[in-house]
Amino acid sequence: MESLNNINLVSLADTAVSLSAAFIFGGLIGLERQFRQRTAGLRTNILVALGAAIFVDAANRLVGHEGAVHVMAYVVSGIGFLGAGVIMREEGNVRGINTAATLWGSGAVGALAGADLILEAALATLFVLAANTLLRPVVSLINRQPLDTESVEVTNSVYIITPKHSQKIALKQFIEALETAGYQTQDVEVHQFGSDDVEIQAVLTATAVEGDQMDALIAKLADLDYVNQAFWSPSTTD
Repeated sequence: MESLNNINLVSLADTAVSLSAAFIFGGLIGLERQFRQRTAGLRTNILVALGAAIFVDAANRLVGHEGAVHVMAYVVSGIGFLGAGVIMREEGNVRGINTAATLWGSGAVGALAGADLILEAALATLFVLAANTLLRPVVSLINRQPLDTESVEVTNSVYIITPKHSQKIALKQFIEALETAGYQTQDVEVHQFGSDDVEIQAVLTATAVEGDQMDALIAKLADLDYVNQAFWSPSTTD
């Protein structure tokens, strides 16, 4: 009969408001991620926000504000593990860090909603969306600027594998494709690759690149007539 004693319509209405806010705000963040075809899209961000809201709301009702604060701490660490699951490493390229950070933000929004801090949850949602949308042109502009190579901490290199007899024409097409895509090179090196092929490495002046744009460039390079393989990799000089 304890379940009947726990029925409180006022508290239930409060929970409905909290979960609705988490659903809406998590959905707004998820829509932006879904539009950009990220690993964690609309449903994932909503579920993360809802899950955080449910835990915090339950603790808030059962224990009070002190319990809600303790649960928030567990939510932070739990979403950290969830975010680690969407970070991937492909051919030296680490991807999904921004998606993991967004999930962390969704969890924080949900936790605020669960703690009945609806306006704060709305404000947090605006800031998460701003970080993922308004800052993109700024990041793109910075990434295009050549830097003093002595102060560079990350170097991005693009590689193609081509037959020795096609080295000159492949190199010409390679550089043209990079320039067309807006990437300037600070160095180009040619290495022996097996007995019949060579590896051409182009070191970019940009210290950070958009993963999707670079993947599209790699696909274009791989389709060139004289290219057997194409890939890219960041490396640190620190």
